[in-house]
Amino acid sequence: MLALALHGGAGTIARASLSAEAELQYRAALQAALDTGYGILERGGAALDAVEATVRSLEDCPLFNAGRGAVFTHEAHHEMDAALMVGHTRLAGAVAGVRQVQNPIRAARLVMEKTEHVLLAYPGADQLAIEHGLPVQPPEYFFTQHRYDQLQEALREGRMRLDHSQALADEAPLEEPQAFPNPDPNWKKGTVGAVACDVHGHLAAATSTGGMTNKRYARIGDTPLIGAGTWADERCAISCTGHGEYFIRAVAAYDVACLMEYKNLSLEEACRVVVQDKLAPAGGEGGLIGVDALGNVTLPFNSEGMYRASRTAATAALVEIYK
Repeated sequence: MLALALHGGAGTIARASLSAEAELQYRAALQAALDTGYGILERGGAALDAVEATVRSLEDCPLFNAGRGAVFTHEAHHEMDAALMVGHTRLAGAVAGVRQVQNPIRAARLVMEKTEHVLLAYPGADQLAIEHGLPVQPPEYFFTQHRYDQLQEALREGRMRLDHSQALADEAPLEEPQAFPNPDPNWKKGTVGAVACDVHGHLAAATSTGGMTNKRYARIGDTPLIGAGTWADERCAISCTGHGEYFIRAVAAYDVACLMEYKNLSLEEACRVVVQDKLAPAGGEGGLIGVDALGNVTLPFNSEGMYRASRTAATAALVEIYK
């Protein structure tokens, strides 16, 4: 059964924090990405093509912390991560810390299809993309004033931020945050992703992110780590969004598949256990999206909101932001 789900980040997204105009912009961007991916499925396209196109749409939108909207590092440049995986073949590709590639998700697919590797990092990942003719952009393409202002604020305060405005540490940039810290109203976890089931029942997942504002030392989160932020097999496809360190420790995306295989849980129940029973008590705020081979979709999160959308052969298009 055809199904597509996507996310554009999770976190403290209160109704009062978004103007009516901003909310309309976010909803339009989510709808456009959903239409792009689901249109491919309707035309008989593969789940892999659908999730890649969906994520590319979100990467091209400066509203989301991926691709063109990526946040700035401590050194005032961009380090972007992405990954995708095909369920029925278990093939996967990922890139970490790319700086020039217009669409990091395309570079991740290039790793999967044109090399014998799974994960390539900067500068090699950028070099591979250039050698194969993927579009690259100068730093000015990725510059947005809003993201730059976030960096300046974070630098003044000596703090590292997850996407927008929430400070994670009062002192050293690498200090662990308290579980579920008192959030700024505009705080969001900025990752984008998509999962799909195609006409053949094949599954795929894709995830992309710009990382953390003011991050240092080439920090890498869960997004490009297969099994942590991205996973697909014959049972499910999963894409995560949240504080990556917690999702890495929980091997969150793969844990959903394990619960389905070893405990025979449904997709919905397995995702609920991971998000609510495992991640939340440990301080892992965020969420994930999942689809199974029957076209069932679930979009759980333990934060105040998550930019999300979905459509299946049995259900109409859904575009939501708040809990």
